[in-house]
Amino acid sequence: MARTFRLAVAQSEVVEDPADVTALRASAARLRDLMAEARDAGARLVQFPEGAITYPHKRVMSVHGPERVGPADWTRAAWPVLRAEAEAIAELAGRLGIWVAFGSIHPLSGGNRPHNSLYVVSDTGKLVGRYDKRFLSNTELRYLYSPGTEPLVFEVDGVRFGCALCIEVNFPELFAEYERLDVDCVLVSVMVDDAARATVAQAYGTLYSYWLGYSVPAQFAATVPAGVVAPGGRWIARASSRPEPGLAVADLELSAPDVATAVQLARPWRRTARAGLYDDHVVRGDPRSDDRGTF
Repeated sequence: MARTFRLAVAQSEVVEDPADVTALRASAARLRDLMAEARDAGARLVQFPEGAITYPHKRVMSVHGPERVGPADWTRAAWPVLRAEAEAIAELAGRLGIWVAFGSIHPLSGGNRPHNSLYVVSDTGKLVGRYDKRFLSNTELRYLYSPGTEPLVFEVDGVRFGCALCIEVNFPELFAEYERLDVDCVLVSVMVDDAARATVAQAYGTLYSYWLGYSVPAQFAATVPAGVVAPGGRWIARASSRPEPGLAVADLELSAPDVATAVQLARPWRRTARAGLYDDHVVRGDPRSDDRGTF
């Protein structure tokens, strides 16, 4: 990986009504302001929350109205506005020369429900990847979205990134998969007010010895602000705990002893252990080793 890579993780206000054109445009404009702040801070990539342009609320979208949750009426979404704002974000990324990962809904054809996605745009303004949330909540699966099927790994300046969204933090197999895919950092973007989820995400820094970006909506920052976890599990940057837009900015580098130990020693050791390191050391054929009923 690059000797030093500067990552910015944002907490931005998330809009829950995809039909509210004024709110959508204002939210996307604030997102672009944070992109400029991240560039000014020297970041090469800035990460935003799940649904950064919009994360539709289940009651807002219900065909039964807000009184009862039901299948989403996706005809309500202002799809042309959502696409225009996404394109404006990409255009600004190209002008600023910064990579950006931001959440939004992605339409599908044939009457299928959309994906809940994280778009990845390069510093040339090109859409280079889209991560579609694979593990959905019960409500998301029943009423709102189509699940994705594949991980997403992309590379910036020699640093490999993986992506995960919100409830997927509760599925450790996804994070083990990204370790096997040799990522340096996993971008975890959420739309939840949940301190425990951040703690679980932090634990993956210890278990798999990679960095994690943890991006939250600004309105939930008082519970857990946006931040960056280093290999080994230590928070190395946090945004403000005030419920307002902001950034956590950190350098992904091996200068700290605990980080170097996690990346250069702990991670290779665990891989070796999983690959059968202990097989030749198991005591076999001695009946006393299997006599578990005595001291």
